[in-house]
Amino acid sequence: MESTKKDRHMSADFLDEEKLMQATEAQSLGHFIKRFTINPKNKRKNSGESGMYISKEVVEKRNKKLAPKAPESKEKCKLILPDGTEVELSILEGTLGPKMLDIRDLYAKTGMFTFDPGYTASGSCVSAITYIDGGKGQLLYRGYKIEDLAANCTFIETCFLLLYGELPTASDLADFEERVKDEMLVHEKLKDFFKGFNPKAHPMAIMCSVIGALSSFYHEDLDIEDPKQRERVAIQMIAKFPTLAAFSFRTSMGLPMVYPRRDLSYTENFLHMMFSDPMDQEAVVEPVMTEALDKILLLHADHEQNASTSTVRIAGSSKANPFACISAGIASLWGPAHGGANQACIEMLQEIGEATNIPKYIEKAKDKKDPFRIMGFGHRVYKNFDPRATVMAKMCKKVVETMDSKNQEMLSIALELERIALEDDYFISRKLYPNVDFYSGIVLQELSIPTNMFTVIFALARTIGWVCQWKEMMSEDTVKIGRPRQLYVGEKCREFVAMNER
Repeated sequence: MESTKKDRHMSADFLDEEKLMQATEAQSLGHFIKRFTINPKNKRKNSGESGMYISKEVVEKRNKKLAPKAPESKEKCKLILPDGTEVELSILEGTLGPKMLDIRDLYAKTGMFTFDPGYTASGSCVSAITYIDGGKGQLLYRGYKIEDLAANCTFIETCFLLLYGELPTASDLADFEERVKDEMLVHEKLKDFFKGFNPKAHPMAIMCSVIGALSSFYHEDLDIEDPKQRERVAIQMIAKFPTLAAFSFRTSMGLPMVYPRRDLSYTENFLHMMFSDPMDQEAVVEPVMTEALDKILLLHADHEQNASTSTVRIAGSSKANPFACISAGIASLWGPAHGGANQACIEMLQEIGEATNIPKYIEKAKDKKDPFRIMGFGHRVYKNFDPRATVMAKMCKKVVETMDSKNQEMLSIALELERIALEDDYFISRKLYPNVDFYSGIVLQELSIPTNMFTVIFALARTIGWVCQWKEMMSEDTVKIGRPRQLYVGEKCREFVAMNER
């Protein structure tokens, strides 16, 4: 039978192997394969705001609006050096938070640097994404209280807010979700990476590797100076992380990999890819579990300039591939001092064992010579209640209705520990209040997520924050490579000693 003109067009444009490769490189795998479907629900409108059709002008306008700029100085102060020399320094003030001394020209004026290990009193960048007031126990995403977002938004809606600076309309959100789903598929070659890992490999080790490996698929034609390409990278990162995280879990368990489904939400898709039963295609995840995980993701989406975010920024400042930068952030988060707190809380509650043992362990925690510590209390930034903990506590109590008796007992220990500690002068005087990790570990355990996957969930949530911080940095007029200084205490310059004289 003679083919129609339309059929010949399909053959010429889509079925030629070389053009197939070009087409898949130019657009997401999901969007490419969707073009062959007859399901009208899967055909996105070819509008100026849809997926790969977003105009360069629209993206550049967004980029300009979101690019942060340091405010003009309206105050000055004087620094008096030991020799009596007076140096004038500018004072900068943002929209919220403490004022900052502008020391960018300090060395030129004084011949001195500042010494601040851990950057506890230094501002490394200008940002408009997230704000924390530790004294008030306040966390804002783009100016919105975390409590309000948690009560009214989904994680993917929050991703839109962090990425674009404003809450989405219904149509904005629908289009954004579709764009994310289009990018959730990963290249089949990437699956081969999982075959090379030791079956007992830690999931975070796998994630560091495979996220970094994405740079080999998106490198040669990637121009990070192009705002439109940066935006697409951001969406790819959000979309592909849950797929790869689920793959790492299934690989470690010896289970077949599961692909995302277009009819499921972002969080539903992750749980589907994690726990889908190959022998029961009709099994579904309980809605309360989806809600609980969505809350965890939302609460951990961004948290200002923490260790992993600063790692992403400093890696990105060298103009490195963005997927490699996120891999560096994952490595930083993997450290037990950063991303392992909720796992430590579970282990602590298991060690306490029973509510009657709490007074004994409280005393152990007060003893400086005893290695035991109450985990999940206190925070480097918050000197008041962690606002995320309040939300997580409510969610945890909601989830407890579906818990088994073992986890109900663990929650009762946690609640009693919180009550006793908050009535104890030792904790009150030190402002040691429960943080979000105190409850999130219990919820993750009830979701049947292994403890070695807890930090992967944290990374899944924080990916949007990392990529937004990277994107914001790259939007600045000048991107300075990160180059901290040091206080050198080694040997002074000395003469070389020949081998026969040593």
